[in-house]
Amino acid sequence: MPSTATSNPTIRSVAIVGAGTIGASWAALFLAQGLDVVVCDPSPDAESQTRARVDAAWPVLAELGRVVQGASSDALRFDPDLSTALAGVDFVQENAPEREDFKTDLFARIDAILPPHVIVASSSSGLIMSRLQSRCRHAARFVIGHPFNPPHLIPLVEVVGGDQTSADTIDRSIAFYRAMGKYPIRLNKEVPGHIANRLQAALWREAIHLAAENVASVADIDAAVSQGPGLRWALFGPHMTFNLGGGAGGLANFMDHLLGPVQTWWDDLGAPQVTPELQRRLIEGVNAEAGQRGIAELVEKRDAQLTALLKTLGGQPPSP
Repeated sequence: MPSTATSNPTIRSVAIVGAGTIGASWAALFLAQGLDVVVCDPSPDAESQTRARVDAAWPVLAELGRVVQGASSDALRFDPDLSTALAGVDFVQENAPEREDFKTDLFARIDAILPPHVIVASSSSGLIMSRLQSRCRHAARFVIGHPFNPPHLIPLVEVVGGDQTSADTIDRSIAFYRAMGKYPIRLNKEVPGHIANRLQAALWREAIHLAAENVASVADIDAAVSQGPGLRWALFGPHMTFNLGGGAGGLANFMDHLLGPVQTWWDDLGAPQVTPELQRRLIEGVNAEAGQRGIAELVEKRDAQLTALLKTLGGQPPSP
């Protein structure tokens, strides 16, 4: 992984606005890449919780070779005041609550503080940047930089601008994330939920439908993904996977032979109404799947297996 000192010399200090799970994970990654990081969050528990999460992430980052020489978690500092926290920073990663009104107001406040060249990237999982930047004088520097949880491990970052976002902002953001060892993808247009969340929402909708129709247990529906196509999806996306499924003839051959049957499956997909009763069944099902394992234990297992998978894949995301 390239050192930030050579790959992105203009960004040395990052502000994390809004801590929580995503903010802390971003902080761990940026610190591991040798940046100075300031976290701004008014919660009285933000500092202790963020430091604990960074400490937990650090050994994993080191195991993956993502801690550059000289990097230290001691470069992390906290400031609950937005104005002083943003003083002198080169980049802002915002992780505030997923509410359009809240973020729109926050962006206007951030915009009034920062010099125009500082990029403000939002971790929003599905909001439209054109609306969020609507009250900003320097709207050109606002962009979506949506990670996948946990950001310090999963490479993907979805980068999409709003109506007023400049091409330079998008290019600089992609370059920065790539320098951090991430795999940024560029969206050509805004859609609610971006790309990855829409894809997983579509899959979850059908998984809920199958559970509602009692086709199988929640645990077995989950296994149908994790023990089957999910393993292939760690290597290739759906289009390339089906390209391989077509043999020597590739996707054209696959579509010639299987598009008809697949179309009948699409026609039969469900659109479940998630009633309180169905919610209860899903919660009971996932609790049964978890057994005696609590959330902390499941997260630890997830991160350990993600680490092993990333090491198997070479430890670094492929070059775009």
